[in-house]
Amino acid sequence: MGNPDAVHVLIERLFGFHDHVLCIGGASIRTIAERYGTPLFVYDQQILERALSALRAALPAGFEIFYSVKANPNRAILQYFVKHDCGLEIASGGEYLKARAAGCPPERIVYAGPGKTPAELEFALSEGIGEIHVESRLEAERIAGISARIGHPAKVAIRINPSEEAQGGALLMGGKASPFGIDEEDLDSLVDYTLTASSLDLQGIHIYVGTQILDADLIIAHYHKALQLARRMAARSGKPIRTVDFGGGLGIPYFSYEMPLALDIMKDGLARLIEETREEPCFQNTRFLSEPGRFLVAEAGIYVARIVDIKTSRGKKFIIMDGGMNHHLAASGNLGQTIKRNYPIALLEKLDLPAEETVEIVGPLCTPLDALGRAVKLPKAEVGDLVGIFQSGAYAFSASPTGFLSHELPAEVWIENGKHRKIN
Repeated sequence: MGNPDAVHVLIERLFGFHDHVLCIGGASIRTIAERYGTPLFVYDQQILERALSALRAALPAGFEIFYSVKANPNRAILQYFVKHDCGLEIASGGEYLKARAAGCPPERIVYAGPGKTPAELEFALSEGIGEIHVESRLEAERIAGISARIGHPAKVAIRINPSEEAQGGALLMGGKASPFGIDEEDLDSLVDYTLTASSLDLQGIHIYVGTQILDADLIIAHYHKALQLARRMAARSGKPIRTVDFGGGLGIPYFSYEMPLALDIMKDGLARLIEETREEPCFQNTRFLSEPGRFLVAEAGIYVARIVDIKTSRGKKFIIMDGGMNHHLAASGNLGQTIKRNYPIALLEKLDLPAEETVEIVGPLCTPLDALGRAVKLPKAEVGDLVGIFQSGAYAFSASPTGFLSHELPAEVWIENGKHRKIN
């Protein structure tokens, strides 16, 4: 197995195997691959359920969860979260359409992200979207103008780029010059503007400083900062805060040296923070929102490809698969990673066999970037074997250059109670 410790831990915790073959949601991966072909993504509904339940147990009572569509926009996944009382967080007009197609009512959708076009804003506002998170002064003015013209006040929150970095996130998005949100030092002036624009209904704040955070203390510090900024906004506006959106950022372990987020520590710390707000007038009837994406779906997905060729070149053995970075850019290390490390990788029909060789795992694309595993220790591989890349439910298929070299798109398969069906 590649990253054997990580793979073993995942299989023991979330999956299983029979006669060396991975079972996902009670179904044999061999059977699934034969039925739907390779490459493919497989998602286990039961793992989604476990992640959602774990997060709900860790968040203070009354928190609302808004699934971040960008993590994985497949309709079946969106429908799952909508049916389980989650809202949806979107970052484009296209994601708004996907959210609505999945059955999410407009009032349960929040819209963030820089560069919203006038057409996107007008459509969302005309439909009665729940909340738009303002990313700039110009965007606030644009929303105000559209809302005044269509006669529908816009519920808005201000996305704030805080003055300090939340150190430890894999991708920091706050505390420095950024296209995301309003700099904290400009907050007062934007609050003042919203109060003069009768077509804007200021709800509260959105703060988001990073992603893939595995340190519970950093999450707690992030929430603490958000509450401080909310108090500042309330004092400036003279109004109570209706929503505090703490964003997402919750991580999952991809690599052997990473430990899961300590939800028990996070739970205790957040409970103390929210308890402090109970008697504060500015937080009476405030809605507290969390916007996880990766945390909820990443572990539920596996990318599966089949070995089509094996070759040795100047002392290195290459395993060549029928799918690669065109379907899973993140696993190749080309989606923002500064250091390329292997996701948990295994031969899915040889799970309990000892590692015998060290190989390079590559896809079929004509580029040296198409390497999904480097110096991976595996049992002896053969043409026709199934290779699995775990932790592939988020930022995989939809974040990849699927048009490059015009290979066929992979199937996506949904497993629920041992039964499987194609969902794309």
